[in-house]
Amino acid sequence: MNNVIGWTVHGDGKKIAPGAVVAPEERLSWGRTIGIGMQHVVAMFGATLLVPTLTGFPVNTTLLFSGVGTILFLLITRNRLPSYLGSSFAFIAPLSASQQYGIGAQAGSILVTGLVLVAIGFVVKAAGRSVLDAVMPPAVTGAIVALIGLNLAPTAAQNFQSQPLVATVTLVVIIVATVGGRGMVARLGILIGVIIGWVFAAVTGNLGEGAAESIAAAKWIGLPQFHSPEFHISAIAVALPVLVVLIAENVGHVKAVSEMTKRDLDDLAGDALIADGLATSLAGGFGGSGTTTYAENIGVMAATRVYSTAAYWVAALTAIALAFIPKFGALIFTIPSGVLGGATMVLYGLIGMLGVRIWIDNRVNFNNPVNLTCAAVALVAGIGNLTLSIGSVALEGIAWGSVGVIVVYPLAKWLYDTIGEGRGAQY
Repeated sequence: MNNVIGWTVHGDGKKIAPGAVVAPEERLSWGRTIGIGMQHVVAMFGATLLVPTLTGFPVNTTLLFSGVGTILFLLITRNRLPSYLGSSFAFIAPLSASQQYGIGAQAGSILVTGLVLVAIGFVVKAAGRSVLDAVMPPAVTGAIVALIGLNLAPTAAQNFQSQPLVATVTLVVIIVATVGGRGMVARLGILIGVIIGWVFAAVTGNLGEGAAESIAAAKWIGLPQFHSPEFHISAIAVALPVLVVLIAENVGHVKAVSEMTKRDLDDLAGDALIADGLATSLAGGFGGSGTTTYAENIGVMAATRVYSTAAYWVAALTAIALAFIPKFGALIFTIPSGVLGGATMVLYGLIGMLGVRIWIDNRVNFNNPVNLTCAAVALVAGIGNLTLSIGSVALEGIAWGSVGVIVVYPLAKWLYDTIGEGRGAQY
């Protein structure tokens, strides 16, 4: 493909031969491509909308910038890396923790986080992935991801307790769909649980007062709600550790697509980080949630064997169109606290367990006191939400745990190797 936007038709545009795949620069007929693009919309929908719902951000604004961010990503990666940029779950905890500063400060923290990710992307593009591996080995990365997810466990429990019956129904449906479901049912388990939980809450009178009136009053067509960013050091400090998750998700996405398409895409790791950083900053600049590459859409590609970036352009344009329907956003904001409690009981735990998975996949040795001690201290600081002030700036558990493990780990490793009994030890 010589141009940035353009696809050759795969075969006859109708069928995929056994063992073949539709490459990123190819497409099926436009009718089939649009259908697959709609599947990508469905796959990203639940997670992308759930983040603003939990953090109080405008749903339509977030949807708009997920679509715009996806187009930006496809352009920067020159249509070689199929991906949808949806709302990042990693932002849920820091945004919820900084709600007292207001949505302007929260948006500002997203903008700054995105700019730092852009800078990291340029470093990776120049130096290669080795720079990431040196600064954030698996022992450190796993600890930070785990503490980000588990930091808001008390909030999930509080929402659950506010409407225990509604929360229990939501949680049970999510578990049944995710564990017992197959295909799209399993991938959309959280969305299915939220929908059924909302219906149950409506039937049992557990929706908030004026919910029906709010939906009825919202217009069918209108502009998304925008917010100007403000810059509060405490809010920024809480959000910056999300960088670890964004880097891991972007690099992991590059590796996953490389494996599925049997192509070496490592040269796009830096571009992917730059693109996601720009998309996140753009969203934060107008009051939308930060973005990341979506594993949900990898599932659609694996199921369809269609890796065409044309389908992602369809998904992005569809998301942008939906963003101009205010009634849709009003409906999302009627989701009661019990439903959110049931959903976040799973979501926060899944993020925490992702950190554990990083340790397991990389065979981190916890018989080594460096790994064990650093991870232990970081987790307790995050889960206990250790809050200390530096002057007038209050920093909370996510910031202290993340910064602590990044700084302490290399010092502890040096101490163990030079003074202790760790010479030649495996990490």
